[in-house]
Amino acid sequence: MSESNTSLWRVPLRLTRQRLNRTLLLRQHLLERVALSPTDMVRHLVGLQAQENLPPYLSLAARLTDADPLAVSALLEDRTLVRLLTLRGTIHLLTPEDAAALRPWVTPRIEQEIRVSQSVGDSRDIERSQVEAALREVLADGPLPQKDIGARLAERFPYPATQLGQLARGVAPLAQLPPRGCWKASGGVVYDYVDRWTGVPLAEPDVPDLVRRYLRAFGPATAADVTAWSAVTRLAPVLKGMDDLVQHEDEDGRVLYDVADAPIADEDAPAPVRLLGTYDNLWLSHAARDRVTDAVARKSWMGTNGGIGNTLFADGWLAGIWRVDEGRVVVDRLHRELTAQEETELAEETARVEALLSVEPTGASR
Repeated sequence: MSESNTSLWRVPLRLTRQRLNRTLLLRQHLLERVALSPTDMVRHLVGLQAQENLPPYLSLAARLTDADPLAVSALLEDRTLVRLLTLRGTIHLLTPEDAAALRPWVTPRIEQEIRVSQSVGDSRDIERSQVEAALREVLADGPLPQKDIGARLAERFPYPATQLGQLARGVAPLAQLPPRGCWKASGGVVYDYVDRWTGVPLAEPDVPDLVRRYLRAFGPATAADVTAWSAVTRLAPVLKGMDDLVQHEDEDGRVLYDVADAPIADEDAPAPVRLLGTYDNLWLSHAARDRVTDAVARKSWMGTNGGIGNTLFADGWLAGIWRVDEGRVVVDRLHRELTAQEETELAEETARVEALLSVEPTGASR
């Protein structure tokens, strides 16, 4: 990003929606790709939304100059990255250190999910300490498939094994082990304690540090935005107590907190076409979820049980839905006609994504 389109601001600003859009894209590295490692990008973004296998790879390909999916698989296999239930009660691709800090922080939110989960059912009524103790026995000899975990817990508790398997993944910090999440890999879900798998012990989270990191990747933002990203509530006192933060305003006069040395993009910064997955924290991490979408576009993406397709962004905003068909990018819907320049950018992005999709797994990644 050229200096003409970026400034560092240590004084309060009144920020338009367009400028907030460009600033988010800048901090997400979606205005220009960068030459970071996948691990550094995952760390910068404080994890990648990974409830489906393909979106994390698309997220990295949209942001990095070099995004080899086999290299990302290798990072999962050598435990440099890990898949864990954390933010918003969804699976994220994380560094071990972030997994160790985030899981304790979001545990109350995961417990709320357990309380309303149909898949957990009546097994939620089991005393948590009893489940935890039984699970330690079940996993004493090492990782197990979720099906086996449920079956062994069913020997101890009078509930269906499927419910108990779902309960276990919420009650305990269980990482999803490879080949789950690896590039074009198949296999059921196998769990182990995340700290045992990675060798990084769970840690008391430094909440102000997590807030600063969120702001560097998603800010400026409100306390409600941090809650939308994390599902952790009662964060307003935390942000108000951080005297190192700058307080900007949006067009409606709402206070937007920010780290003092973070860049603010110009409104007219070019935002090229990008192809992202069904889910990406880019549009899931603000309370109104309108930094890169509008109500009409978002409604067209939402189905009964979540997003209905991969997302196409043009000029910084959600502009269409696409899917993969036999290794090809197929645009199913556009919310507006693309300009000639955007058509060119879409062709370039399509070629890039199709090259990614053509990569075949080898060796341990199969």
